[in-house]
Amino acid sequence: MSSLPGSDAGPELPAQALPKPLVWSLARSSAPTARFRAACAISAVLLAAVTCAQGAEQAPARAALASNIVVTAAQRQKLHTTTIQPSTFRRTVETTGTVDFDNDQATAVLAPVSGPISRLLVSLGAKVKAGDVLATAASPDYATAISAYRKAVVTANNARRIADLAEQLSHNNLSRKEVEQAKADAANAEADRDAALEELHSLDVEAPMIQAIQENKPLPNLTGNIRSPIAGTVVERLITPGQLLEAGTTPCFTVADLSQVWVTANIFESDLVAIEQGDPAEIVASDSVTNLPGTVDYISAIVDPSTRAIGVRVVAKNPKDLLKKQMYVRVLIHSRHEQTGLLAPVSAVLRDDEDLPFVYLVNADGSYSRRRITLGSRVGDRYEATAGLAAGDQVVVEGGLFLQFMQNQ
Repeated sequence: MSSLPGSDAGPELPAQALPKPLVWSLARSSAPTARFRAACAISAVLLAAVTCAQGAEQAPARAALASNIVVTAAQRQKLHTTTIQPSTFRRTVETTGTVDFDNDQATAVLAPVSGPISRLLVSLGAKVKAGDVLATAASPDYATAISAYRKAVVTANNARRIADLAEQLSHNNLSRKEVEQAKADAANAEADRDAALEELHSLDVEAPMIQAIQENKPLPNLTGNIRSPIAGTVVERLITPGQLLEAGTTPCFTVADLSQVWVTANIFESDLVAIEQGDPAEIVASDSVTNLPGTVDYISAIVDPSTRAIGVRVVAKNPKDLLKKQMYVRVLIHSRHEQTGLLAPVSAVLRDDEDLPFVYLVNADGSYSRRRITLGSRVGDRYEATAGLAAGDQVVVEGGLFLQFMQNQ
């Protein structure tokens, strides 16, 4: 039909574009043009609603097909895949750590005497042996200790002579009680003498000097020596010339054996089940071409309330003193505990614009689709896939970048 009756100004409308009942009613009607145009508008709205509903049902299917990547046979030859299967492996937990001295082989050197520092004999970084003199001090403690020892020696000798004489006279008028008292006095005097001698040893007075004291020979001016108790490296110097020391309180130096250090690493609760004392570890330092070996020595019993991390102490070798105190390093802890899971080759894992990992899967129809996955620890040249993959999935291990390029076009 070319036009409807009574529509002297309206456009032509194909009869198949309208529902049949409406066409028939309009054909028989001689309504004015305004009523005709309103009916046409209603018909158009009804048709648009039906078309949109059908398109909405088909949209997901079209979107799914559009997201898959289809390649030619020649391109497929250059794509290599592998099938994901459950594997038995040992996890490697990678974390960060901080270097510290091995406290079993490091010590703070305290001042053994009181008085001002007269000389400093070593500088920072100096290698020292056990017993080496690090500094000297002018101290009155020596005169006091020497005087106490000389008095104790004289008192002990006299008390012993009296005790021996009382023993000889015990058969005469001397009572047994007096003899026993003389022996007790001698024992006490000898104990005081021995204590005074130990005081000299604690002040680091050498044996020839002690012998001269015992023989009542004149003594040169004595200075207090601050000696290193262990062999190692002077890593801290806490005193300056002229500084007044207090015996047993003032810290003077820190000497540490740097051939071995402690590395405190942080792990989280999810990694705790895989790590135990004795596990081997590797320390990765930026200035070392090779990883330094270590061993897990201690796992903290406390969780840090602010970071929720657990401290793990690794004892590591330190050749050439490469590791410095407070240095940040990477720590690889190799678990000895076997577990089963799904492993994806490292070459199969790509990163999207949000730096999230994903792989390309081979679909049943031969196309390729992207799937986001969750990675665990790295096991050699593979990653543990904790989510996103299932046994039997085929993933692309070579050519994934080509597929990503095609998908981004």
